[in-house]
Amino acid sequence: MTAPLTAYTGARIFDGQDLLTGHALVVHPDGLPRITPLTALPTGAKTRTLNGGILSPGFVDLQVNGGGGVMLNSAPDLDTLRAMAAAHRRLGTRAFLPTLITDTPAHSRAAIAAVAEALHLGMPGIAGLHLEGPHLSVERKGAHDGNLIRPLSDDDMAMLTDAVARIPNLMMTLAPENATPDQIAALTQAGVLVSLGHSDCDYDTAMRAFGAGARMATHLFNAMSQANARSPGLVGAALDHPRVASGLIADGVHVHPAMIRAALAANRGAAEVFLVTDAMATGGSDITSFTLNDREILRRDGRLTLADGTLAGADLTLLQAVRYMHNTVGEPLERALARATVIPAQLLAHPPEADSVDAMIWINDDLSELHWLTEL
Repeated sequence: MTAPLTAYTGARIFDGQDLLTGHALVVHPDGLPRITPLTALPTGAKTRTLNGGILSPGFVDLQVNGGGGVMLNSAPDLDTLRAMAAAHRRLGTRAFLPTLITDTPAHSRAAIAAVAEALHLGMPGIAGLHLEGPHLSVERKGAHDGNLIRPLSDDDMAMLTDAVARIPNLMMTLAPENATPDQIAALTQAGVLVSLGHSDCDYDTAMRAFGAGARMATHLFNAMSQANARSPGLVGAALDHPRVASGLIADGVHVHPAMIRAALAANRGAAEVFLVTDAMATGGSDITSFTLNDREILRRDGRLTLADGTLAGADLTLLQAVRYMHNTVGEPLERALARATVIPAQLLAHPPEADSVDAMIWINDDLSELHWLTEL
């Protein structure tokens, strides 16, 4: 017997661009959801009426260092990836890039091998890998271990070009101080998504790197040269280049809301600002501290810091970031949702599956909680 169609009504529906009213999400027997006007519901559909809220694709996060009490750096293996995926699934994230913070070549190779195996196994949630370093600027290292920062070498190039053949969504954050335009061009041509970050470069250097193929900026404003009247820096270059997208940590700690509004207004091209969590081991857990490269990181009052107060990632979920963008920054809700869903997904060479009932979440009207549609 064919399973009946199920029509979810009573909630607004985010279709990737607009928040629709007067529509239902109809789940067909093949598990594919389709948005249908209430006036055109299929005959015989089983109706489930939700108590308001929003139906949306699950979140996509391109910068996730840890979760569920573990860090990818601490043990770059399948068990760590499973724990991270489970923690971020609970937070409404359907796909993410596990992110390795600056570490040794051996750790980079281990992370590549683990993510490649996870993709081969079809591990839910794992969309690829983000290597944030080690080819950064010591002057803008933030919480990265300066002793491990180094220039991009021929051996690194070989490792990365081999990795992208096994990990189609491979993102690399680097600083132009430690990578040449020719290296950036070669990585881009191989399929690596190159992002500039943790850099003290000037505007012209950044624009040359973007011209060579870099297409993103990592956590805009944070750990990068700032914009001022005569020196636009990496911030200015990222917003001025017509094909560069910028990640943003919208938590009220990393970037002032006035600067977020200014950045959104100044962004020149079609590439959009998107939301990231920069989540650490605390994501989806109640731990109050953890270690990174043998240094303790403390969780206090919505901040993650080293002992000297240096910010070390973020204590943030994408739902919180969407709420902050809407309630504090003042952005329309549909734009804030897009920055956590379709915009980051479209930046990937192989976007994660969206046309599945398993990929849909329900968010309550005040944006304080969510559930997977399949769990309602």
